[in-house]
Amino acid sequence: MIGHSTPRLAADRRAMDNVVAGDTHDPHAVLGAHPGGGHTVVRTLRKGATKVAVLHEGERYAMTRVHPDGIFAAELPGTVLDYRLDVDSEEHDDPYRHLPTLGELDLHLIGEGRHEKLWTVLGAQPRGTGVAFAVWAPSARGVQVIGDFVGWGPYDGWPMRSLGSSGVWEIYVPDAHLGSKYKFKILGRDGAWREHADPLAQHTEVPPATASVVFESSYEWQDEAWLRARASKSWHQEPVSCYEVHLGSWRPGLTYVELAEQLVEYVVETGFTHVELMPVMEHPFGGSWGYQVTGYFAPTSRFGSPDEFRYLVDKLHQAGIGVILDWVPAHFPKDEWGLARFDGTPLYEHGDWRRGEHPDWGTYVFDFGRREVRNFLVANALYWCEEFHADGLRVDAVASMLYLDYSRKDGEWTPNQYGGRENLDAISFLQEMNATVYKNHPGVMTIAEESTAWPGVTRPTHLGGLGFGFKWNMGWMNDTLAYLVKEPIHRQWHHHQMTFATIYAWSENYILPISHDEVVHGKGSLTGKMPGDLWQQLANTRALLGFMWAFTGKQLLFMGSEMGDPREWSEERGLDWALLDDPRFGGIKVLVGDLNRAYRDTPAIWTQDTSASGFRWITSDDSHHNTFSFVRFAPNGDTIACIVNFAAIPHENYRIGLPKAGRWAEVINTDSELYGGSGVGNMGAVEAENVPWHGFDHSAALRVPPLGALWLKLES
Repeated sequence: MIGHSTPRLAADRRAMDNVVAGDTHDPHAVLGAHPGGGHTVVRTLRKGATKVAVLHEGERYAMTRVHPDGIFAAELPGTVLDYRLDVDSEEHDDPYRHLPTLGELDLHLIGEGRHEKLWTVLGAQPRGTGVAFAVWAPSARGVQVIGDFVGWGPYDGWPMRSLGSSGVWEIYVPDAHLGSKYKFKILGRDGAWREHADPLAQHTEVPPATASVVFESSYEWQDEAWLRARASKSWHQEPVSCYEVHLGSWRPGLTYVELAEQLVEYVVETGFTHVELMPVMEHPFGGSWGYQVTGYFAPTSRFGSPDEFRYLVDKLHQAGIGVILDWVPAHFPKDEWGLARFDGTPLYEHGDWRRGEHPDWGTYVFDFGRREVRNFLVANALYWCEEFHADGLRVDAVASMLYLDYSRKDGEWTPNQYGGRENLDAISFLQEMNATVYKNHPGVMTIAEESTAWPGVTRPTHLGGLGFGFKWNMGWMNDTLAYLVKEPIHRQWHHHQMTFATIYAWSENYILPISHDEVVHGKGSLTGKMPGDLWQQLANTRALLGFMWAFTGKQLLFMGSEMGDPREWSEERGLDWALLDDPRFGGIKVLVGDLNRAYRDTPAIWTQDTSASGFRWITSDDSHHNTFSFVRFAPNGDTIACIVNFAAIPHENYRIGLPKAGRWAEVINTDSELYGGSGVGNMGAVEAENVPWHGFDHSAALRVPPLGALWLKLES
């Protein structure tokens, strides 16, 4: 059938100009099917096409070019909603014949900031044979989706429609598919176009490329048993021993799939209960270690696909290992293709530079008071728990969120409505995030990296706390390392640094962290910090680990520390695995494995971490001998004593009080020759005598090794 031109074919010229230019909130008002008066006018945007026709019920209707820059139109009899297009002899579906892909409930929840599954409606959603694209950009004059399915040039792209006051723009693109690369091109109020990656992209190109990639998971999980068991756990009364890993430098060059074999095997061998992964969310600059995130919903493509990351998590779970992910809601980088000035205005970031920019890191700070931004972040936390079965989120830089004057001079910050320096919006956000995660995913833990004395970090939200499950004990870490870097002869004058932590140890639920931050930027490795010759450095490291694993609180150790690596960590190289061939270093790894296994088998150490009733000093004031001793208790009667000598000489006939009579087995001796030590010990056990000492009814005389720790466990 031959097409014909009538005045009805052309829409308002200004409206068509705006559609072609992308400066429109409603391209569907011009494009698509427009029934009326017994006929239907179909218009389509096909820039660069020479010959276009509508295909409907076996008929072909030639289209007329009604705008010089590529709008074609045809009139069809009757009411026509379903049609195809012939574009230069290739058949295509038309994006503008499709209804909106978001429902009223979704838009309402987005507007309220309460859409807990935001990733299921925004971003790129494969549907049918095409992809539905949606993005939040409330201040934009126009938004287009560009990509390898339509073109990347300045005049390519499908104009999207705005869905009312929600600020959401959407379009269904039939020619897009899994694996398509895309971005959003946004026209700001200032008339400037900006190209941005999708804030909710679930997959990305491999950096330094920056496009988003359409993705849909097809992974079939095999960790049902792990998830069932996890849901009933209260981690405060469970063993938690974390191995912190930077995936890119653990063994450089490994993929997620290869890590699922090699990392899992290693963590099983060394006995840790959990791995904590430094940020796996997509980031452009490897030197940021992942802490400057641009793709909050996408595992980095450096090591493989999102489903291959799922495979890694799954394999860890099947091996009985939990997975904690570092998460960075405090700030984001200023890369122009990322979240920065997303719709030409401060959108994700706070508009006032005194609250919206971080002076130390050169980044933007999220606007925690904006409900859609809070929704983005809360949904992101849920996303990693739900889609990737994360067992925990360690929240980075919490202190920078809590204080309006964090790292700011006078005049560089503004007080809150009550005149204080507390960031009330950030507090509310953290409470909402924690409460929502715990509500939706029982058995998941949230962990705060919070370096100040902010009260109630791990207090439940219904009691006015921030609601975290755990907090890193930065005070313990700083005091302990400050003590250990001193020569043993000088330690007696700083004895209190090792005991001070028990003044506040049960004010929060603590994790004791020896993290990546302590072994980089000139601080030296854990072993490298220690005084003395190499033997003494390694002995100090072993003694610290023995002390740390028995002390009150859970544990976290950064990779490389478990083998006494003397080099400071760098993300640019891998761990020195050849060290393990040397029994001096390999012995530390053996010790860590034995510590983890003894720890798991000793409820006294972990069942009452959050209660002072689970800990008692035997002696905390023996500064003359640089020696500390304490007892850990479990409600079931399980008891263990820990004696640590941070002097460089052994102590003979060293008497300590013990709570019960009987045989106390030497379950850990960090000076064992097996670990590279000198072998000073007690022949495997001591017998508690009826000699009162240190306030106990019983006691035993010990040989305490130099720079060594002993664990004595009461045999039943």
